[in-house]
Amino acid sequence: MVALFHLSPVLLVTAMLVVLRRPPIHAAIAGTLLVVVLWLAGAADAWRLDSMVAAAQDTAVLFASTAFVIVPGLAFVICIERLGVNLALSQWVRSLGLARGDQIVFIVLGLAPLLEAMTGFGVSLIATVPLLLSLFERRVALRIALTGMAIMPWGTLGLATVIGASLAHLDTFALASTSALTSAPVFFALGAMALYLAGVRERREWKGLAVFWLLFVSVLYGASRWLGPEVAGVAAGLVTATSVLSTRMWRLRSVDGQRDAMKWPQQAWPYLVLIVCIVTLKAVWTITSWQDIWVVQGAQVTWKPLASPGIALLLVLIGLRFYARDTQSQATSNVRMSTALAARAKRPLVTIFFFLAMSQMMVKAGFLAGLMQLLSNLSPNAATSLVALLGALSGYMTGSNVGGNAIFMPAIAMLPESSRLLLAAVQNSTAGHAAMGSLSIVMLILGLAKTQAWEESELVRFGFALVCLNTALVALAASLLAAS
Repeated sequence: MVALFHLSPVLLVTAMLVVLRRPPIHAAIAGTLLVVVLWLAGAADAWRLDSMVAAAQDTAVLFASTAFVIVPGLAFVICIERLGVNLALSQWVRSLGLARGDQIVFIVLGLAPLLEAMTGFGVSLIATVPLLLSLFERRVALRIALTGMAIMPWGTLGLATVIGASLAHLDTFALASTSALTSAPVFFALGAMALYLAGVRERREWKGLAVFWLLFVSVLYGASRWLGPEVAGVAAGLVTATSVLSTRMWRLRSVDGQRDAMKWPQQAWPYLVLIVCIVTLKAVWTITSWQDIWVVQGAQVTWKPLASPGIALLLVLIGLRFYARDTQSQATSNVRMSTALAARAKRPLVTIFFFLAMSQMMVKAGFLAGLMQLLSNLSPNAATSLVALLGALSGYMTGSNVGGNAIFMPAIAMLPESSRLLLAAVQNSTAGHAAMGSLSIVMLILGLAKTQAWEESELVRFGFALVCLNTALVALAASLLAAS
């Protein structure tokens, strides 16, 4: 009962989001205020000024590291929307002449994860929803779009994994590579679901899915382990998409016109420049260790601004700014960049700030000690299942894998080192997959597709079913890893 009482801020957030249907920002503020009231009332550890200062320090450091990626990331999103980049991508994919099975694999395991890993914020849907609506029957297209979103749990250049590793006091590369393994069954299951929804029944197409799934997981794991989560999702999506096109090009190697059509569209150059910047900066960091020059230290967390993917985004934004001066896209825009950016960034930043503040105060005040004790007393399989459930709940209700990790990852940090990495990977994976199937993503799809009311309820139920399936698959993968 004590553990349940200490988790009352989380339960309040859940009730406001799921039962009362309040916006995440309202739930985050309410949860934070409840933690403050309970702490001052003596419901947990005695209130001390040094504990409050430590919570404020770590909240500030974590929020700064998050905002330094989200703000330039959203600015990049606004720029590519104004340049019509994703529209050009959709038209390009339609012109490729891929077989139905190849179309699904290219979009679900290639293009959608690539775009989402680079930018986050559901940007991949801007390209994939119109594309899928042009390729498939409407009901099928919407479901495949949501399935493709739920596959990639690491949007915004792996930001949630970086924040999660910091909160759990784990090596970022280790958490990223382990999360790739716990998420592996999800990648195949959702790819298979997309093929089935598209009516693909040929054995060759299913064999192709298996091959490209192995490629996707291998690249994701390898890049996570040796390069880090910032480039892992980008690399996995890019290599898979390129492999699908290469296979198609090999079959049509004698048709020059088709081969020319396979080339990346010129209008989509900002994505390529961003990839080059990320990889180049990673190489520079590895060779020079210049990211260690500037370290921001909190009470228990640290942040290296020069190692942030926000640097790559800022460099690309500078290039886009100069490019826009020579085009009409900027001049004809009715909304200034600063105004558009403030409108988009304000709500997610405020929401994440309060979720981070709530979690850090719960840690410093001892609210999560009961949950940690409960987890440590459970068997490995039971602990894995409970963390998977909590991770999915946190990701689904916040609509953000960063917000989901902020809630429960601090409790995992208190667990013994022997079990901490695997359980942190379960939290990271389930929160990410659940966030990508959450109501906010469903609403984005519905807005892009201009749907009817009956389509809304149907897609919400389908998204929830995806979250349940993904959670069970991650828990199963984690149990197999623990037993091996």
